[in-house]
Amino acid sequence: MNLSTHWLFPGRRLGQPMNPASLLGPLRDLGVPAQRTRTSAIRHLVLQAPAPVIAKALGYHDKTATRLITEADGTWSRYAPGDHTR
Repeated sequence: MNLSTHWLFPGRRLGQPMNPASLLGPLRDLGVPAQRTRTSAIRHLVLQAPAPVIAKALGYHDKTATRLITEADGTWSRYAPGDHTR
């Protein structure tokens, strides 16, 4: 392990983060429900920013992010993406 890196979970290759699949096993062993934790984190994000922005940043489909904001009772349902400076 490279302790001089800036990554929270450093990988075996210099300057690279740990592979998410490699992290899943130890998290599961600690009793952390990774799927529910990830969904909860995304729901928290879509409450802070428009779902299309979060979807694009994380590589999710817009419909998935929209579903998550609906489940979280978010208020970004009327967000209109695009240039609003005109």
